[in-house]
Amino acid sequence: MEPEFMAAPLILAGVLVASGVAKLRQPEDAAAWEELGVPAVLRRGWLIRLHPWGEGLLAAALLALGGVLGALASACAVILFGAYLLLVTRRLAAGADASCTCFGAREPITAVTVVRNAWFLLLAVFATAVTWSTPLLGGPLAALGDQWSWLVGIAAGAFTVALVLWHPASVASALDAGVPTIGGRNTQGAEGAAGSDADPAEYIRTRTPAVPVTLADGSTVNLRQLAARGPMLLLAVKEDCGACRPVIEATPGWRELLPEVSVRFLLWPAPENSALTELTEPQSLHDPYFYVQGSIADWATPTAVLIGADGYLAGGPVSGFDEVSEFVGDIYESLHGVRPQH
Repeated sequence: MEPEFMAAPLILAGVLVASGVAKLRQPEDAAAWEELGVPAVLRRGWLIRLHPWGEGLLAAALLALGGVLGALASACAVILFGAYLLLVTRRLAAGADASCTCFGAREPITAVTVVRNAWFLLLAVFATAVTWSTPLLGGPLAALGDQWSWLVGIAAGAFTVALVLWHPASVASALDAGVPTIGGRNTQGAEGAAGSDADPAEYIRTRTPAVPVTLADGSTVNLRQLAARGPMLLLAVKEDCGACRPVIEATPGWRELLPEVSVRFLLWPAPENSALTELTEPQSLHDPYFYVQGSIADWATPTAVLIGADGYLAGGPVSGFDEVSEFVGDIYESLHGVRPQH
């Protein structure tokens, strides 16, 4: 094996360390694994929490073990990166609007994601081929030399870093433009809320989190997929919250005012534990594990957030009865061109 390939396990260890650290800074959740297509048997809380530590442990093994032990560690890397490649390839081939948290932050899956993971898999194959010839204890680190061919390894490392740090043009432009934090009373308008052909340059919005929520009838749905049926106005309220009472009482009137929008209560208790559970459509949504709030913003009740049918937030969140009431007026105006008559 040419000596330049000896860089493969070192580069791969760097990738695993970067991935593990990123996941520790921005932890994954079961919803992200479900969206990526990870089998249900593997979507365990303890396994998700151990994932970044496992990547770090594998990185250490690739660096410090050689011989049979190094080959076994590299074989594990082949299996791991092969699984990563299979998951992202399947999601991209399905044409789904999917994303992954491969390096902590959630990013859309593109052709570059597939190329990047294929490169990682190729590095793992190279690592398997070379580590068996390195010292049992010390591995590739002990085999370092000063040959000029290590420049090839450095170039491969630079290419790997470029793939990791590369963002799709849409993501890069959004970052450069300074995407506003979701938290104002900004709305996309009737076209954006309904998922029609609005000019995306008018208002850059945040993707609706693909997290599980429970309907009043006990069924579990994906929030983003539920919103695809039509725009939703979520009202986060609590039955023992005095400030929520005006919002709860005003909700029937808001539903009459906005027949184009599904106005739903977003509740924390399970359906059987809340007096505000609504079994008739639009059914209340229940989020006992705070997936929705944890994915959008920390808020106090009452709060309202508008979710578009195109997979993006269309406005909010806003908190307090006066702000929510004004927000409802903004939505009506975006749909009809005039403020509602009170």
